[in-house]
Amino acid sequence: MDLLVNIEAFVRVAQTQSFSEAARQLRVARSVVTTRIKQLEEHVGTPLFHRSTRMVRLTETGQAFVRDSADLVTRSQELFAQMREARGKPIGTLRIHALTGFVLDRFASILQSFQETYPEIRLQVSVSDEVVDPVAAGVDCALQIFPPASTELVSNALFPVRRVFCATKDYLARHGTPESPHDLHKHQLGLYSRYPSRDRWTFHRGEEQITAYLNASLLTNSVHMLREYALEGAGIVCIPTFVASQLLLAGKLQLVLKDYQLSSFWFSAVYAQTSRNAYKLRLFIEHITSTYKRLPLWHTELIARGLMSEAPIVMDDQ
Repeated sequence: MDLLVNIEAFVRVAQTQSFSEAARQLRVARSVVTTRIKQLEEHVGTPLFHRSTRMVRLTETGQAFVRDSADLVTRSQELFAQMREARGKPIGTLRIHALTGFVLDRFASILQSFQETYPEIRLQVSVSDEVVDPVAAGVDCALQIFPPASTELVSNALFPVRRVFCATKDYLARHGTPESPHDLHKHQLGLYSRYPSRDRWTFHRGEEQITAYLNASLLTNSVHMLREYALEGAGIVCIPTFVASQLLLAGKLQLVLKDYQLSSFWFSAVYAQTSRNAYKLRLFIEHITSTYKRLPLWHTELIARGLMSEAPIVMDDQ
């Protein structure tokens, strides 16, 4: 068991290129990681890393065995999970990275219901709008709208993220209501800065398709800041429906360009290929999928009120 723990430390240092980051991910002191690597190097009889004050990189021997070592760690974790599955009690820690905008409004209920079903699974959740490599970040999966950071990662689509332009009734009364996407250029706009499509916006109405490049008066990586900006009557914003739905249903925000639909992104679970069959991760992804079933509650409510069409337009390259 000590040898397996040392191999895991070796894999973490190799993936992060940092003893300190490996220690943080393993939740141990840096000295513990240093000791584990030293013990492993003594066991194999050769250095595994070149170390300097500025960098850590694999030796030729380390490079030769890091992939097999990572596979060994993953397989051992799967084996332990299968043993626990056999006795009906999945146990251990599941590490998740999630988008801030999704977590603040919708994620707590998923975590609560998941832990009611699997009370012995401990969740460790990091939150930001950054694109992360789950392997380098030391998490089991990243919940995001961005494409995977490398071809070695798997992307499992969960549900479409639909976006709407909206503003307060007061703002529209003072500044007018846009009738076409090109009219947006006349308004104060609040836009999210990290959509994969960047500044290119594609609008659909029947067979008509309009592409526009919009300049924002407020550009931010926080969809919640955009929501507050709109509620202040400062301008028209584009935000996801999971942030806008309750305000639209309550009449606090009004849809803009209701007859036009923006292309949607997939909200996906991104994880390493070697983790594809990890038991706890599979349970977590299945739980999210069963909760939303590709048609989240907030979409159902908007569709029922006639505020949104039933079928999203999902563009793989948008």
